[in-house]
Amino acid sequence: MSKHLLVVEDSNHVAKVIEHIATTLGYTVTVAATFAEVKVLLAKEHEFFLATIDYRLPDAPDGEVIPFVLQHQIPGIVMTGRMDDKTRSKILNLPVIDYITKENTQAFHYLARILKYQLTNRRIGILVVDDSLTARNQICQLLRRRNFKVIGVPDGTKALEALKENKIIKMVITDQEMPGMDGIELVQKIRKEHTKNELIVIGISGADKGYQSARFIKNGADDFLRKPFCPEEFYCRITQNIEKLQHLEEIQKAADTDYLTELYNRRYFFTNSAKMLKQAVKTPQLYVLIMLDLDHFKSVNDTHGHDVGDVVLVEFSKLMLQHFPEDLVARLGGEEFSILIKGKDVELIECQLNIFREAVSELKITTKETSFNFTASMGGITVDPTQTLEAQLSKADEALYQAKDTGRNKLVMV
Repeated sequence: MSKHLLVVEDSNHVAKVIEHIATTLGYTVTVAATFAEVKVLLAKEHEFFLATIDYRLPDAPDGEVIPFVLQHQIPGIVMTGRMDDKTRSKILNLPVIDYITKENTQAFHYLARILKYQLTNRRIGILVVDDSLTARNQICQLLRRRNFKVIGVPDGTKALEALKENKIIKMVITDQEMPGMDGIELVQKIRKEHTKNELIVIGISGADKGYQSARFIKNGADDFLRKPFCPEEFYCRITQNIEKLQHLEEIQKAADTDYLTELYNRRYFFTNSAKMLKQAVKTPQLYVLIMLDLDHFKSVNDTHGHDVGDVVLVEFSKLMLQHFPEDLVARLGGEEFSILIKGKDVELIECQLNIFREAVSELKITTKETSFNFTASMGGITVDPTQTLEAQLSKADEALYQAKDTGRNKLVMV
């Protein structure tokens, strides 16, 4: 969905650079070169998602346009060609997202990061833990300017409850000095459930103790801020830590998924199926394990080429995800796939599988030279969680071979 960016900038060259950056990220852009143009634009109905605001305009040389834009409930990023202590202090006393000095090309790289994250931060939850309502609200307000989903709680117990209830949370910012459970103890409890690959933790403290940062980090925190902190430093730390987590998630995704189909790979499937079945021993739950194989796939590669064979694998995988969005779906290798389906009724699952099988047979692959259909065979078992995963995969594999030996394009359950 496109977002509307207001670019307030009297330099035509700079305005074009910002417009190029923004449109590349999916924004639609309106440019205003003077304060007078801004007034005309905002006097009308508008839906500006964000604004970049030049500090010095011909008819507003001392930043007068900045509070005017902010008063219209448009979050603003200030762009300035000069920066001294007085100007910096003036800008930071306003509820701006950030300010950027137009010194070199790096400034526009930084702007691109902010514009990107204003669009994507809404998918990231941040939990703020502080017994001081004033301090908690201040941090929450700073984070909301950056479009994060923010949850504020007054103590460690409520923080742990919030983490269980809100899977969107990717970062916890916790004060140290709190009644009952202090920040260090909260970090220790968090790290028992959440690794650094899953959740960022930042400690904060107003205590004048130099060792506090080391204590936080040694106990599992990723970073530390001393109160009172500068909003600039706060935003830099938040952004760096979110980027670090995203890089780790990308690395983990690359390790867990098949490069071609983007389904989970064999290693991930074996590891997580074993975990799910282990849990099923404690809490009885019906699972059905399915092995799938594309019929005569070698002839597809031989007849149409491996590129077309890859298209078949990709389209088949997309169809699997459409029909089994809540289940564990994986490509084990080549044309071999597997699904671990969680349900309540075996007959309903069999019906779901046959609907999928028919959808596969109706899927047409079209190339420049020809078009063709293909089919898939499936073998499955109702899982016995007391048996090993390897033993049950072997049984499902036997059922798959029965399906192939008795005509293909069918489901066999044993």
